Amino acid sequence: MVLKELCLLRGVSGDEGRVRDFIKSHIKAHADRTWTDPIGNLMAYKKGTEGKKHVLLAAHMDEVGFMVLGINDNGLLSYEPVGGVDARVVVSKPVLVGEKEVPGVIGAKAIHLQTRAEFEKVLKHEDLYIDIGASTKEKAEKLVSVGDYVSFRSDWREFGAGLVKVKALDDRVGCMTLMSLLENEYPCDITCAFTVQEEIGLRGAACVGHNVEADEAVILEGTTSNDLGDVPAHLRVCRVGAGVAISFMDRASVSCRPVWQSLRDVAAEEGVAWQLKQSVSGGNDAGEIQLARAGVPTGVLSVPCRNIHSGASVAAFSDIEAQYRLADSYLRRQ
Repeated sequence: MVLKELCLLRGVSGDEGRVRDFIKSHIKAHADRTWTDPIGNLMAYKKGTEGKKHVLLAAHMDEVGFMVLGINDNGLLSYEPVGGVDARVVVSKPVLVGEKEVPGVIGAKAIHLQTRAEFEKVLKHEDLYIDIGASTKEKAEKLVSVGDYVSFRSDWREFGAGLVKVKALDDRVGCMTLMSLLENEYPCDITCAFTVQEEIGLRGAACVGHNVEADEAVILEGTTSNDLGDVPAHLRVCRVGAGVAISFMDRASVSCRPVWQSLRDVAAEEGVAWQLKQSVSGGNDAGEIQLARAGVPTGVLSVPCRNIHSGASVAAFSDIEAQYRLADSYLRRQ
């Protein structure tokens, strides 16, 4: 399964090469032209059958992770998060360090040794360390280096009623959807942008927005669901299994009203399960693409994910299929 292969690839922001190479090898037969820009975005252009319109579609290749900041005398590694990673989700989690994929575990002082004050406070990243099994700095330095990228080590697990657990669903789901769309013919010209460094400030998208002269853009994302436990219904961002989420606004962008309405209309007419993203939260590549050149009308289609930005994100296959169906149906009408 392509999504499984995509998610298991390591691609922390700034280190997307493995993901880019995989995608390029799969899409080159379906695009009229592919190229990589200086910052690392992978672009694929396909001429439409009528060519009346040019639609940009974007999904980011990068995932959140960490970087080695220091190697301590006892062989433990200090690190810095790359992207938004809650320190509470990383304790005791397995990771892979550097090009050699050295296995490690993120750990903290044992509960038996913590003072009451330490026990009651939320641990910060600077309180944690990566254990790669080295007993001295010298032994650790033979395996890893300062500046090495660190990714979550996660397996692919299908469970429950059509759910999957794995790292990097944000946004390898969007990447897979783009790859599938490139296999089709549409009336409009399309450029699919597989962007870099979204998790650290939408940096790749800023370049794409200025360099691709599209009439409008649709961003394909993964977004937090916040539908666990006793969260009141009105505070839930969206629900896993309820369909693709259509955003009207987030902290980075406001969807263009005609695009937003058209996506809703197409979903209703085609019978695609969809839901409104209820919370003005998060951000995605639309934030930069919308502001490019004279301005680009944008819309956002997201797959709801639980435990996002962790090594155990959860999504529903039905929502992933709904994202593809709505994007496909929308493009067929352009």
